[in-house]
Amino acid sequence: MAEDKGPFVVTADWVEKNLGAPGFRVVDAAWYLPAQQRNGAEEYAAGHIPGAVFFDQDAIADHTSGLPHTIPTPEMFAAEAGKMGIADTDTIVVHDGPGIATAPRVWWLFRLMGAENVYVMDGGLDGWKKEGRPLSTELPEPKPATFHVRFDGSKVTSLEAMKDIAARGARQIADARSAGRFAGTDPEPRAGLRSGHMPGAKSLPATGFSTGGKFKSLPELRQIITDAGIDLARPVVTSCGSGVTAAVITLALTSLGHTDNTLYDGSWSEWGGRDDTPVTRD
Repeated sequence: MAEDKGPFVVTADWVEKNLGAPGFRVVDAAWYLPAQQRNGAEEYAAGHIPGAVFFDQDAIADHTSGLPHTIPTPEMFAAEAGKMGIADTDTIVVHDGPGIATAPRVWWLFRLMGAENVYVMDGGLDGWKKEGRPLSTELPEPKPATFHVRFDGSKVTSLEAMKDIAARGARQIADARSAGRFAGTDPEPRAGLRSGHMPGAKSLPATGFSTGGKFKSLPELRQIITDAGIDLARPVVTSCGSGVTAAVITLALTSLGHTDNTLYDGSWSEWGGRDDTPVTRD
């Protein structure tokens, strides 16, 4: 385990040594915006960590919300995890392509649903491939498992709660979008969204928490967060474009021992698409 990066980030070495061990599950959670011109499912099929299953963040979601990859119902999550052969008691390692990008969202989802032994692999599949580690094109046929859900709704912030937070400042808001999108100088990747940020929000771009796909050390994470104006002694809500990279900040906070944090699942896809939510560029 990568001790200087906290209790949730593990090395590729550690993952490789544990492949095939009873109750050890590897989950590929790669997801990309169209502009990135990468496809997680296609890359998984072309070569993945032996035994890894693919977690489709667009498919395993609540499709009634009208928003991208909204948290699935506990029942849906349990059924999908079970099909992937994952029990809530397993040791679950989640990775993505570049490293610390979209894997933290699925790490957070598994924890949200009650799994306790959940980790993110440092360096992602890109790093795994670069180091010449084993790959497989065989699609695993996992034995179905039972995932007992213990959903913790206190870790999720709703639109109504977010409106109250923006109005009264009960929680600090950490925004994982790029600095340009936060400032309203760069366009949103999704059509029809206003530009800018929520009143009182602080800019903490998700890309700043890693270098070359490797999570930064705990002292570096603490510096990034405090330099952005976030007080680690106070509650925080994380947000981003669609609720995915917000979890990078959540991973950083939790790694530093910060427990009073929530994630605004609707994020800017919801907030920026409405006309009854305040947006600022200050």
